[in-house]
Amino acid sequence: MSKMEYLKDMPIAVLGGGAVGKTCAADAKLAGREVRLYDMMPFAETTLANIDKTGILLDGVQRNLYCFERSGRAFFDIVTSDIEKAVKGAGLIVVAAPAMAHEPFFRALIPYLEDGQVVHIFTDNFATLLLRKLMREMGCTKKVIIGGWSSAPYGTRIENVNGFAFPHVGVKYRAITLRGASLPMSDIDDFLESSKYLPCIDAVTQGNGPEAGNTVLDIGFANINPVIHVPATILGVSTMENWGKIFGGYDKNSYSMYCHGLCPSICEVQYQFYEEEKAIAKAIGVGTPSYSYESFFSRRSVLTQEYMGLNKDGKDNVVFPLDQPSTEGNLGPNNINHRYLTEDVPVGCKIYHDLGVQYGVATPVIDSMIILAGAMHKKSFFETSKYSLAYLGIDNMSKEDLLEYLNNGNYRK
Repeated sequence: MSKMEYLKDMPIAVLGGGAVGKTCAADAKLAGREVRLYDMMPFAETTLANIDKTGILLDGVQRNLYCFERSGRAFFDIVTSDIEKAVKGAGLIVVAAPAMAHEPFFRALIPYLEDGQVVHIFTDNFATLLLRKLMREMGCTKKVIIGGWSSAPYGTRIENVNGFAFPHVGVKYRAITLRGASLPMSDIDDFLESSKYLPCIDAVTQGNGPEAGNTVLDIGFANINPVIHVPATILGVSTMENWGKIFGGYDKNSYSMYCHGLCPSICEVQYQFYEEEKAIAKAIGVGTPSYSYESFFSRRSVLTQEYMGLNKDGKDNVVFPLDQPSTEGNLGPNNINHRYLTEDVPVGCKIYHDLGVQYGVATPVIDSMIILAGAMHKKSFFETSKYSLAYLGIDNMSKEDLLEYLNNGNYRK
């Protein structure tokens, strides 16, 4: 019997009422599990409105190599803005919230953690480091397993009509592999084993399987959002802002960074951004995923591997050529006030920069993205971002002390 099999029949708490949270919750409920869906006030007034009556309809293309699909309308066991009610007695806790919401979510969660619970964070975005730091500060000594993933299990969107969000999520694709890690890494076997009892990643566990990263910093580098989103949004901003205006005949909401913004020069910048990430990881002594140069030059960039995989020669099974039109990409962003910049720059890019400074690696491409995004927003993300190594609790640490903490959980500064 699996050591983690006790999770099989325990409730699943999903924290976050956005597209990923609602999709994870609906997916798990349609798989036959007891599911509690939570969001924090005041957001819950909107995100959870009428969900107890309507449920959530999950459908969509759900593109993936092995054609895994699960659709239907899910009605949850509990829909609540009371986090104690959501997590009490739960075995698995899914955190599906934007990075900027992690701290308030964690401060609400920590007092109600129970021994034996397993926390899965989609997408990690250095949240495992933040959660462990807050647990230390708040005096929480519960024996819980905490881990994060390189991406969400899906490309998913909430149906939205003229600003009204319907109780309907459309899944564009399902990941068949995800990179995950626990903090500390001494919990990695149990963390990955627990994922077998989390239906929202069934397409992964029944696909190519989860892949263990080399510490949670590896998972920060494995998050492909900064490397794809930031250069493509900043360098493609003229196409985005002119869409539906100078480029007439288009609905402004039909713009897709993937379908309309990417070009060979932007893809080259993305690749060099990735090379800087690799250099930081190497200097610290942690891992990064491996992507070929050619994989960046596609209208889905390196994202395609997540749901369509690689062939026996290590090449992408599917390539969307840059010189041909495609409708495969997700829509958006429509303006610069989008998470592709407002989250991926002050979180991902900023932490990469700070790690580079602390461990002696120059990051000129990443730094240029932070500078340009700041100019567009009339601020300095170097100065205004709350994300720093001190915020995560790993500032002024030698490489040896950092690795000891990441791998074995022994925290010393």
